[in-house]
Amino acid sequence: MPTLIMGSARDIVEHCGVPRFLYTDFPLGNPCGKPYDHAMQLSIISQAIALFRTATSANTMEQTPYLWSADNSWRDDYARVDDSNREELAKRGEARRKRQAEEKATGIERAAMIAEA
Repeated sequence: MPTLIMGSARDIVEHCGVPRFLYTDFPLGNPCGKPYDHAMQLSIISQAIALFRTATSANTMEQTPYLWSADNSWRDDYARVDDSNREELAKRGEARRKRQAEEKATGIERAAMIAEA
């Protein structure tokens, strides 16, 4: 069965040796584009379908043309926890857990996306 992987963890996916891989240089969890950017998402999905159709050899990889930000500075802070942000992250986590508990109590089962907060 032909397969195609869309992902953001290039080193991991390439190590696994998948047949077709569309790489998006975005934070993990966003291989199809930025949240709510439907034009970008459609473009990335279209590129994936094209790659699926045209790849002729094993370990075929393409990269999408998009950047998360103009300077890609998101890498500096992505998943970083240290003394400079530990207290703020703890506050955000507590606020999110509180909001999720309140939503669950009112019957909302799906948590809001972080970008919606």
